[in-house]
Amino acid sequence: MPRFSVIVPAYKVQAYLQESLDSVLSQSFADLEVIAVDDASPDGCGAIIDAYAAKDPRVTAVHLPHNGGLGPARNAGLARATGDYVLFLDGDDTFTPGALQAIADRLKATGSPDVLVHDYARAFWTGEVVRNRLAHRLAEDGPASFRLADRPSLLGMLMVVWNKAYRREFVEREGLTFPPGFYEDVAWTYPALLAAESVAVLDRVCVHYRQRRTGSILTTTTRRHLDVLDQYERLFGFLAERPELHRWRPALHRRMAEHFCALYADRRRLPRSCRAEFFRRAAALLRGHRAKGPVPLSLSRTDRLRHALMRLGVRRTYRVLSVLRGAGLAAGRAGTAAGHGLREAALRLHYRLQRLLPLRADLAVFTAYWHGGYACNPAAIEAKLRELAPAMRTAWICDPAHRSTLPPATTPLRPGSAAYFTALARARYLVTNVNVERALVKRPGQVLVQTQHGTPLKRVGLDLQDRPAATPTADFAGLLRSADSWDYLLSANRHSTLVWEKAVPAAYTTLEYGYPRNDVFHRADAERVRELRERLGVPAGTTAILYAPTHRDYRRSRPEHLDFERLLRDLGPRFVVLARGHLTYGSGPLAPDRHQRLIDVSAYPSVEELCLASDALVTDYSSLMFDYAALDRPMVIHADDWEAYEAARGTYFDLRACPPGAVARTQDELVDIFTTGHWRGSRSAQLRAAFRARFCTLDDGHAAERVVRHVFLGQTSGLPPVVPLEERRPAPAASAPPAAADAPLARLGAGLWP
Repeated sequence: MPRFSVIVPAYKVQAYLQESLDSVLSQSFADLEVIAVDDASPDGCGAIIDAYAAKDPRVTAVHLPHNGGLGPARNAGLARATGDYVLFLDGDDTFTPGALQAIADRLKATGSPDVLVHDYARAFWTGEVVRNRLAHRLAEDGPASFRLADRPSLLGMLMVVWNKAYRREFVEREGLTFPPGFYEDVAWTYPALLAAESVAVLDRVCVHYRQRRTGSILTTTTRRHLDVLDQYERLFGFLAERPELHRWRPALHRRMAEHFCALYADRRRLPRSCRAEFFRRAAALLRGHRAKGPVPLSLSRTDRLRHALMRLGVRRTYRVLSVLRGAGLAAGRAGTAAGHGLREAALRLHYRLQRLLPLRADLAVFTAYWHGGYACNPAAIEAKLRELAPAMRTAWICDPAHRSTLPPATTPLRPGSAAYFTALARARYLVTNVNVERALVKRPGQVLVQTQHGTPLKRVGLDLQDRPAATPTADFAGLLRSADSWDYLLSANRHSTLVWEKAVPAAYTTLEYGYPRNDVFHRADAERVRELRERLGVPAGTTAILYAPTHRDYRRSRPEHLDFERLLRDLGPRFVVLARGHLTYGSGPLAPDRHQRLIDVSAYPSVEELCLASDALVTDYSSLMFDYAALDRPMVIHADDWEAYEAARGTYFDLRACPPGAVARTQDELVDIFTTGHWRGSRSAQLRAAFRARFCTLDDGHAAERVVRHVFLGQTSGLPPVVPLEERRPAPAASAPPAAADAPLARLGAGLWP
């Protein structure tokens, strides 16, 4: 008897069915059976199902003689299910990697509940994936399992069958079956939750709910949407047979009213010819099943009025209210747009006037990562400037969401505000690590420092002219105009200097001083490392791997290079993974899967602190490897798509020929590198030493001071001398060997590169 029976109904989903079945059969948890039901589909679904059944004994093919819809198809699968738990997956949806293992673990941890509710994300045809906005209701705090009365907010979530696992004995005991017609989930999910003696939750995205551009029931105009009325009639019939559940009638009445109003408002669903019939029948249901009692969730005044008007059957009044509400929203949007236009005109005038006033020689304005928080080279320079020149005033341009990252001593500037334009017009110094502010009209006397934000492995600037897949815009002339405004370009090493001066040629002065953001590696000590690990939740005695892949120019959506569930299982309990997504994918989690040894740090503000807290770095082609090399800790390159990356973006050298550590092409190779100790062996140390000798000669902890003294204090001589590599003592890792042990390797590595 398998642990799981996964029922997959299929009708006109031949384009998606293989991906759906693969997402089940490729799960790391293999104790399952798949019952794939061909609902008399006129396309190739039946043949696809037969092909899978022929090659995998876990797949059972079921062919129905007539198309009956999702309900009868699921019933046909249920009749053949033998697993301890039953799960449903529509033929165009997919399980996320590791989903079934996570569900199995949670079922075990919660004592085999009747129903387990897990999370999902909407996967749009554009490639965007958006997690359920009510995911917070699946928080795993409190009792492991409970009755619905202990967490009634679950009724407010999307009532679908495929975001739950059901104990088969419970399903059979309660006689749960699917009715025919659209909205069949209504008559299954509510009774299942209400009747369950034990419910548990899993705060993890286990299903990607495909949002198809066409072909979805929810975007099909048909009379069959009236089936929703019959489904709610069945639901209240179920309640009538269960006196002990009568207290749920007010809450379900409210959910029914919400559903009816939402469906009636969607012009794509109900044909014009049956809208009056729907309204009339909906009103009768709302009146017939109305019950007195408290409703668990609050309602807005507008919603209460809409529900009341539909219940009373006054369709004309309901329509007037809808028209007035729509007109009010439209007027509000128009007024807002007009207000924005006047405000922008006033701000432009304000900026022009401010540019007529003298520059403020004591004001320096900083920004990083397109109005992000206090980070990277600009942050390190700002902090050192306040230390060495306390009379200087500093301001930081950032979105309000990042304001909390700023130190109290610097003034926050909201982009687009009057203070922002005043600062752009009057500040003597401007420091950024990305593109110059679009609003900036640089004045004579202003000094602009471009710090960049990484040593270039991937091609940049004009070197992308023959790489259209990696170039979001062909405006290379605009790029050069922007570079013409740079007074100084900060370089971390000679390699960067040569790349930037060729790829972005302009009249700037290159400051080959090292990267200020890496100074912290030489100031932190073991106690600081311990504090950071505790803050991040890294258990004492474990090895923390920082996983930080870069983005892919040849893909719009974020690729999944690692199966974290399997990776952590194979590595064993000694290892913890700190997973950090690239900022181009937003601050959403790199790893939506919950695991006690997987810590998602995508939104953590300081990547330098993450480096300090880790024992090793795993990356692919990210420039973070050059910074991490300054920290002198082990690195592993996971290059699973080198050929595709090289073809799309191009690189300045073959990383595989001179890596900073061991190289893995597959996840299995990556696991082997760590489990055998190769990640910190002598060969890896030699590679790292050679890499440091080539790229980290200037990152000695004094880069920010060199920049501040040159740019802001006018000192072009007498700057801090560069500390030789062999004399540096960066912050030790939590699992670092004695410092003396690595000294011979550092000297050996220094001779491997010219």
